[in-house]
This record gives sequence, structure tokens and C-alpha cells, in this order.
Amino acid sequence: MKQQANLIRAGQVIEHDGRRWTVLKQQIITPGKGGAFIQVEMRDLKTGNKTNERWRTADSVERLLTEDKDYTYSYMDGDNVVLMDPETFEQLILAKDIFGDQFAFLQDNMALNVKLVEGDPVGVELPPHVTLEVTEADPVVKGQTASSSYKPAMLSNGVKTLVPPFIEAGERIVVRTEDGSYVERAKD
Repeated sequence: MKQQANLIRAGQVIEHDGRRWTVLKQQIITPGKGGAFIQVEMRDLKTGNKTNERWRTADSVERLLTEDKDYTYSYMDGDNVVLMDPETFEQLILAKDIFGDQFAFLQDNMALNVKLVEGDPVGVELPPHVTLEVTEADPVVKGQTASSSYKPAMLSNGVKTLVPPFIEAGERIVVRTEDGSYVERAKD
């Protein structure tokens, strides 16, 4: 299925130069002079090699249709992630590289959506938000206002993020699994 390059999103599978690629990151860049283009970081499904590619936003690319299947995270086995089909209880073993940066947000018994192309797993979608504890947070700097400033904080999964000044160590917050950004305080 053809689609415009500016519609490429992380997690999609595209065909380029006769090979299948899963999109890891995309960024639309508008230079001061000339037309906008999209920079895409993608990984070859067969070899695992990563590459960056640029397209003009009006170019078209071949997007492969994926089948979605729900799984539940079970446990780690070395560098592999073991998932379980909640209906048949069959296990699916994936390399942790397929998760990309989202691997840090994986939690016990988390429901995941695995994207399959012709039965082969090509991508994993985590829930959009997870709740984590803030393990370290810088003290509030006098004179900062809550509306315009954020401070660095370390989460229980080892990810650094920016939080509002009123968040302190020991509090639980909701973060986006896509980029680790702060959403809100957890409502426990």
C-alpha cells in the first residue's frame, strides 16, 4: 500500500530497496530554504542493521500491512523477551532489540500488541502510558515557576525525564512509553 512519506510513523513496516524495514523514529525537518523532508531511522527486519533515510514529504513509500496480535509480557530469558498469548497460552520469544527505546518501560504482565507481517513479528506496541516511581528528583530552585520550568528526575526503571517542580522523590507519576515524558501524577 503506497503512502506519502510524511505519514510514516514509528512502528510501521515499509519496503525500501527490496528489503523490509521497521520504522524506529521519524522526524520532519523544515530547513530555512527548500522543501521539507522526513528523516527516518529504520531497522532491517532480516539483518537487524539500522540505517537513516531521507525522503521529501511528497514522496511515496510502500507500507506493508501488519496483523496485530495481543500478548502478555511473561519474563526475560537472557537478551530475549518471552511473551504469552492470553488465549492459547503459547509463548513467543522476541529479541529485546525489537522494543527499541521502549524496552525500559516493560512491566510484569503488561498487555502488548505485536505487529506481524506474514506471521513474523516486526514490531511491538506498548500501552501509551505507564506508572513509575520517581527515585531521584533535583530540589526546587527558588524563583522557578511551575508553568515554565521542569527539573530532571530519575525513574524507577532507570530512565531520566523532566518533571514539574512540585514532584519529589518517592512519588508515582504517569509517563508516556513513546518518549518517557511526564503526563501527570499517578492517581493511586
